[in-house]
Amino acid sequence: MGRILKPSSSTSLREDLTVALSADASLGEAFTPEERAMLNNILRFREVRVEDIMVPRVDIEAVDQSVTIGELMTIFDVSGRSRMPVYADTLDDPRGMVHIRDLLSYVTKQARSRRRVAAKAANGANGGEKAEKTEKVEKSAKPKMDFDLARIDLSKTVAEAGIIRSILFVPPSMLASDLMSRMQAARTQMALVIDEYGGTDGLVSHEDIVEMVIGDIDDEHDDEEVMFSRVSDDVIIADARVELEEIAEAIGPDFDIADRIEDVDTLGGLIFSALGRIPARGEVVQAMPGFEFHILDADPRRIKRVRIGRKRAGARRRSTTKGDVEVRADETAEAKAPKASAPASGETAAKPRTRAPAKPRAPKVETPPAAEPAPEAPVTEMESAKRSSA
Repeated sequence: MGRILKPSSSTSLREDLTVALSADASLGEAFTPEERAMLNNILRFREVRVEDIMVPRVDIEAVDQSVTIGELMTIFDVSGRSRMPVYADTLDDPRGMVHIRDLLSYVTKQARSRRRVAAKAANGANGGEKAEKTEKVEKSAKPKMDFDLARIDLSKTVAEAGIIRSILFVPPSMLASDLMSRMQAARTQMALVIDEYGGTDGLVSHEDIVEMVIGDIDDEHDDEEVMFSRVSDDVIIADARVELEEIAEAIGPDFDIADRIEDVDTLGGLIFSALGRIPARGEVVQAMPGFEFHILDADPRRIKRVRIGRKRAGARRRSTTKGDVEVRADETAEAKAPKASAPASGETAAKPRTRAPAKPRAPKVETPPAAEPAPEAPVTEMESAKRSSA
């Protein structure tokens, strides 16, 4: 062990430790897999930047400074967060952050703040003598907790309540190790990532930095989120935020991301880089050879859910008014071609029968119908007398 970690004249201790951790045979019993993973993360920690671990803008949960105390209590309850950024109008105008402990402290003070005021008002109404008796009784009696939630003004805004704390603003290119030092110095655990144009790019917490070294930290309020599920052997439904390495491991070696892992980290990033834009819901993207990505859910800002399926050989697509419909070329040919039964083994195929040419028929001549005789003219009385005399 000492021989392996002993620094040589040409390399540094960091390089020697990296080589030693990659030597499975020599250090297989010295460190557990978890310890080796943590040591590798520590060695890589000084190369990690804020943009590598930040929560992207579209996933930031923040509140407007105009929300009321009652609304803020509901937001904290639904989100399960303990800290949230506060902004004015848009997230590009951040004003600070609000902590759930500050909210609880404000609610507690409001529920107890009107005790003395109510006592003084009662004293003034009943007279000085009665007030002295009341004070003596209060001194002799045991102190009671005077806590009334009805005294809390839930309609007051976050800005009016004065519970907004300051927050750090850092660039995305800042090293994560430097950000940790700044957080420790400022005694805060949240920072907003600001891009070169002054807009909000992401959010980083102290927990994000720690998880980069020791792994995910789940508490009792964290719900287990399923990033992808296998529908069949060839179909997977995945969240667009799933890591490429994780989905590639689930699919298999056919899903080769070796030349893409340096440019994108997530499944959504892979589709966006291949298409050059955010696809619409129902669109089919050819982002990887041999696979089709059906966009199940998306909005104008990002991709949400994707169905990954292996591309079948001989399939083509035709466009319709309702979207893309997959048509199998071989199935179409089979449907149009007449079915012919193959001859059994040992039998000779029957020759097709030839039909003798039919004799030409004589053209049929239709005779016109005979003309009807013309009606006779009526006979007058004079002509009748002449015929009778003759």
